Formats: sequence, structure tokens, C-alpha cells
Amino acid sequence: MLSQLLSIARNTFVESVRQPIYFVIIALAGLLQIFTTWSSGFTMGLTESGEVSGDEKLMLDISLATVFVGGMLLAAFLATAVLSKEIENKTVLTVVSKPVGRPTVVLGKYLGAAGAILIAVVTMLMFLQMGLRHGVMSTASHEVDQPVVLFSCLAVLLSVGVAIWGNFFYGWSFTQAASLMLCPTMIVAVGLVFLIGKKWEFRGIEHIGEDFKPQIALVCLCVLIAHMVLTAIATAVSARLGQVMTLVVCSGVFIGGLVSNYMLGRRAINNDIVARVSEATAETAGQTPLNRNGDTYRVVFEEPPRIRLFAGTPFYYGRNPDGLGLENIGTIPSVSGSPESEQFAAKTGAPGVVVVASDSKGATIRRIGGEGEAVRRPPEKGDFIFVRPTRTNAAALGLWGIIPNIQFFWLVDAVSQNQKIPVSHVGQVAVYGLLQIGVFLSLGIALFQKREVG
Repeated sequence: MLSQLLSIARNTFVESVRQPIYFVIIALAGLLQIFTTWSSGFTMGLTESGEVSGDEKLMLDISLATVFVGGMLLAAFLATAVLSKEIENKTVLTVVSKPVGRPTVVLGKYLGAAGAILIAVVTMLMFLQMGLRHGVMSTASHEVDQPVVLFSCLAVLLSVGVAIWGNFFYGWSFTQAASLMLCPTMIVAVGLVFLIGKKWEFRGIEHIGEDFKPQIALVCLCVLIAHMVLTAIATAVSARLGQVMTLVVCSGVFIGGLVSNYMLGRRAINNDIVARVSEATAETAGQTPLNRNGDTYRVVFEEPPRIRLFAGTPFYYGRNPDGLGLENIGTIPSVSGSPESEQFAAKTGAPGVVVVASDSKGATIRRIGGEGEAVRRPPEKGDFIFVRPTRTNAAALGLWGIIPNIQFFWLVDAVSQNQKIPVSHVGQVAVYGLLQIGVFLSLGIALFQKREVG
């Protein structure tokens, strides 16, 4: 079965990279990167912020969006070419008539198409890296980064030249040869640009970090994962529909995934952020972490709170900005009176945390209520603060979970706002992507099982 799977994947990969649209979209992405470098100098951003600043923020956003859309179109076209068209032409009958299971066919087709998409997206991301190194041409007097121009042109000309030569003398597929050569040559070109400065000075390996952006690399990794999910969706859809409808469905899922947070997410999980924790310390040395009534913490905010926090206001906090998974889940009503009154120590249905004093810089909070485990930990740096429990809508939450959330893979806003992306978060995105791939491939197998191919 493994040999059959690999054979189908290899044939699918070769068929995919030979599609004319494959090289056209890759070349178009590179060409659009040039125009983006010329045309994104209108943000008037002058402040330095993280790995990108000023006009480079807009260029990164536009360039990644180009890669995103280009990969989505490739996924739809390739999946249709390797599965839907074979079903329509009945060439897939020669495969399923042999002792080859239909799940093996779908999985093999996906692996082959995913491999082709991976190479295409990596190539497009190399063009993006060249654009980031060059920088935005804000004015006509902006100095051209000659190493970027030279090595990019050499990579493209070498790939196209070898493809033309091989096609003329050996009958190679031009699209296949040019596309497969462009990926490694662009990777080598980016590596050389990392080693050579804008003034042609050799900087050495120790200076690679000047151009290599770890946070942007994580963003690009998430984009790659998103394209693997989109390829699974296209494969599943093409098991039943033709090319036009596959494009329509993939585009619809893509757009729906981009707006699902706004359309469904805010209704599925609803809460309003009040502030964010910059620092939290216990008021008394050796104090337990909000395990007992009367335990008090001083919380410093990153910015002034969005609403005024009065003494007795319930205080909720957690890692998620949507309010999911709050660390103190006791429902505490607002308490009035002096912070030292008996009301602040009164027994309630469950333990919770309330404000006892606040100002624009922070608040003093205290645990009150009955005994229990409702307060799991004290507030920590980076926590988001709320003044009420998070409300959830089961119907919206279920629908939100079914539609692939493309925003989970779109982390460019974090880089633009100088918010560090933890590697653990990328791991969670990868797990989410694998689950989505599994779901849609299972759907594709189920659809293909009952498909008439004879």
C-alpha cells in the first residue's frame, strides 16, 4: 500500500508541476513583488518597530497576501487537474480497477499536489525575502540594492535558461524544469544576499541575523501550513466537482475563513478587554497565589484601562484576548462599600477576585468568596483583563469551529505591531492545521468512495 501511495504521489507531483498555470503563478508572484517594492511607500511610517517598520509593514502585508492568494489558486487548479479531470476523462478508472483502494488514491493525489504547492509557496516566499532585504522604494533617489537585483535575476535567468535548453535538446517540460530549478536557485540567492551587504561587503555568517527575521520566518511557516490545509480542501472538493466549482468553493472557503472571526467568532465567544497586565506582584511576601480569602495582588497595566475600575468590580483575566479560558471562573457580583468592610470577605457561591483600589496605572485586587479551586492562578504578565465572565453561543461556536479559520494562520499583524510570536503558538497552529487536513481528507475519501468513475 505504501508503494502504491508513493507512486500515485510521485505521478501527481509531476503532473502538477507540468501544468502551465504552475509556473505562471510563481512568475506572477515574483513580478508583483517588484511592483509592491515600488508602490508600497505611502504609509508615512517613520518609527522603528520590531522586525519591520514604516513602509516595510505595508509591503510585508501586501506581499504575504499575494502569496496567500496565489497559493490558494494553485491549490484549486492543481487539485482539479490531478483528480477531477481524471474522473471526467475516466483515466482514474485504470487505477481504481486495479487492487488500489480509493483512500490510497485520494491520499496520494493530496501528497503529490501538496508537494508541488510547497515548492511553489517556498519560491514565492523567497521573492518576498528579497523584497524585504531590498526595502521599499520610497522615492526616486532611493538606492537600489544591487546584490538583491543581481542574484534574483541570475536565479531566474539560470532557471529559465536551463529549462529552455533542456526542452530544446532533451524534450524536458519547460514548466517542470523552470519551476523546480527556480526554488533551489532562489534559496541560494537569498543565502548569498544574507552574506553580502548592500555595498558588496562580505559580512560573514555571524551577520546573517541582520537580514534574517525569525518572527517573519514563523509567519511564513504558518502561511505554508495554511496552504496545506487549502490543498486538502481543494482535493476533497474536486472529488465531486469540476474545475470551476472547485475554484468557487475554495475561494468561498478562503474568504469565509478570513471573515469568520468577525462574522462568527465575536458571537461565539463574547467579552470586552479592559486592559492588559504588565506586571503582577503579591502584596505580602510569602503570600499564597490567591488560594485563600484576603490574598491581595498589585497589578500594573500596560496602558490605562478602557473603563474605570471601581472598588468591588469583578476582576477576570486570562491569556486569550477573546476571554476564552479565564483563570478565575467564579461568578462574583459587584460589591459595594469600603474595601475593608465585611462585604469584601463575604461568602459567595464560588471564590473570585475583585478590585479593591485602582488608578490609571494599575489596580489592587483581592480574592473573596467561598473556598474552592475557581481561581487557578494569580494574574501574570501578558494576561488580558475583563470585568465579566465570557459568554458563549453554542450554535455560533459550532459553526465557527467547522469553517477553517484562515486568520489563525495570518500572523503578520503581530509582526507589524511588534508582538512576539511564541514558538508554542506556531505549534498550536500546526496542530490545528493537521486536524483540518485530516477532516477534509476524510471528507474527500468519503465523497470519492461513492463517486461513479466508470
